[in-house]
Amino acid sequence: MGPPGAGKGTQAKKLTARFGWRHLSSGDILRAEKAAGTALGKNLAEYMDTGKLVPDDIVVDVMAAALGANNASGLLLDGFPRTVEQAAALDAQLAKAGKALDAVGVMGADEAMIVRRISGRRSCPQCGKVYHVETLRPRKEGVCDDCGAKLVQRDDDREEVVRRRLEAYRRQTEPVIAYYRARPGLKVIDVDGGGTPDAVLKTLAAELAALGVGSR
Repeated sequence: MGPPGAGKGTQAKKLTARFGWRHLSSGDILRAEKAAGTALGKNLAEYMDTGKLVPDDIVVDVMAAALGANNASGLLLDGFPRTVEQAAALDAQLAKAGKALDAVGVMGADEAMIVRRISGRRSCPQCGKVYHVETLRPRKEGVCDDCGAKLVQRDDDREEVVRRRLEAYRRQTEPVIAYYRARPGLKVIDVDGGGTPDAVLKTLAAELAALGVGSR
């Protein structure tokens, strides 16, 4: 968990590759629906393009279907739950399956850094590769190195949308972290998302290993 741009997706990919888990990103799933132009996707665009949180009932239904299809040795949730209501729905879904959360990782980050990090992103609409105008430039300005497509800025990466996403995060998602901190026996791992990706990974992996989570 953590604000948009804290590096959750990067660390999720690294952790799942290391431990052989499945990475289940609510953002990726919802964006795929939007890109497919389905009826659900068109409904989602109304929220995602303006930085609003997608309604709980839609997210819960989509994620419940993805959770039900999971058969990996472990599962890492990225971007879900985002509200206390979603957290309660997740609890119910896990209880039904006879499972429970092992740990919750919380990545903190400075707001100014988040705005620079997200608003500077440029994505390839064809192959999905992501660049940054300051820290990860393509060889040719505005063109993907891998497939030659013209890079774009996602609607939800625009600065004004990023700031609305941060406001929504503070209002609706920070209470979820408090919800988990209050749960006896559940480990909450705090890490500075402003560190280098390797340093963040080292901290997270060590904390998980201490719990015995990574060994399963």
